[in-house]
Amino acid sequence: MEGRSRFQAEIDRIRDVMDRATTEPPLLFLLDEVLAGTNSHDRRIGAAAIVRGLLSHGAIGLVTTHDLALAEIETDGGLIGNVHFEDHLENGRMTFDYRMRPGVVRRSNAIELMRSVGIPV
Repeated sequence: MEGRSRFQAEIDRIRDVMDRATTEPPLLFLLDEVLAGTNSHDRRIGAAAIVRGLLSHGAIGLVTTHDLALAEIETDGGLIGNVHFEDHLENGRMTFDYRMRPGVVRRSNAIELMRSVGIPV
């Protein structure tokens, strides 16, 4: 409605969150599929900078993603760690156990899920 792209709206909001981290520590941040509106190269660089910037001001939080390239940010001095939930498809429905496990998920479910709704992949 304001004539901004989804990506522009997202980075404007992220800038607000980063500004709050500098004035109101400790800030709790929850970012879901950060920078989803851009290419994978820019997303990886941007997400790493955002997370590092927030942490540098004492913020703590979670970033959720399906982009495995973002899991590489973990190697950033031990302040960042990857965790995942296990899932399985049961009668065409995705279910999760909601138990956080260390590391990056090793099982893919998207193709199986697409097939379950009739997408021929």
